[in-house]
Amino acid sequence: MPEVIPILRVEDVRRAAEWYARLGFTLDNEHTFGPDMPVYAFLSSGNSQLHLSEHAGDARPGTLLYLWVTEIDAISREFGVSVREQPWGREVHIEDPDGNRLRLGERQS
Repeated sequence: MPEVIPILRVEDVRRAAEWYARLGFTLDNEHTFGPDMPVYAFLSSGNSQLHLSEHAGDARPGTLLYLWVTEIDAISREFGVSVREQPWGREVHIEDPDGNRLRLGERQS
């Protein structure tokens, strides 16, 4: 079965990785082809993976991701956003420092 790993375009991998750490992602590794070259980073949180790329052609800025999470109230407090009640669960909408949009949902029991 395929494993899907989203790639997000960012201007500064390290700054973005620190921001994603607030969601529980850990910077596992990074790669660059040489000094002063763009950085490509590998992040993970449990079984989920996320890649961040400074390479201009890898992804479009402003991408939208949907993530199922637990502890939506804690995420709401961390990012200072309101929880929205939806028919499929509770959600928060946030944006990373590079304009990528995330909708995080907690499934209803």
